[in-house]
Amino acid sequence: MEQHRTRSPNHPQRRPQGRRPALPPQYAEARPRGAQLRGARGGRRVPLLRRLPNPRLTGLGGGLFACAAMAVVAGLDWLLFDGSMIAYGLLFVLVAATTALWVRPADLVTAPIAVPIAFAAGVWPIAGGSGGFGGQLMGVVTALALHAGWLYAGTLLAALIVLVRKAVLISRRRRPKRAAAG
Repeated sequence: MEQHRTRSPNHPQRRPQGRRPALPPQYAEARPRGAQLRGARGGRRVPLLRRLPNPRLTGLGGGLFACAAMAVVAGLDWLLFDGSMIAYGLLFVLVAATTALWVRPADLVTAPIAVPIAFAAGVWPIAGGSGGFGGQLMGVVTALALHAGWLYAGTLLAALIVLVRKAVLISRRRRPKRAAAG
């Protein structure tokens, strides 16, 4: 009895050798700084200068980014502002928003979880504890208790950004279904 193949072969289809396909018009010519590009949907134009970096971090990458950024912020805060918790808190809110914006859609739930961990990891150098490990640990606990407002603000901002991004993703998924049904 003859058996037919049900799966496609593992090797990709090869292109015929010869001429390469032409590049799309936006890549064919060099554009000056500030030039306009057409968006993916057609008519809307997006200035190049307004486009922000759009990295997509995994859940672990987002947590590592937030922890590393807060460690750098704490070090700079210790050097420049002598451990000011106001400067640290403001920069924490910025890092929290950036982390929530840069995490990839599949790992959105990790951003509001990683951000408070990053706050606690970064507050160590500026906590103000004295006398060994126990004193430093007590300084961290005290700093977390006294400056919980910054911690809550950054975490809530990250959660709000994640909720909005998730709502936009869900609405984009439902759009083609509505168009096909209607």
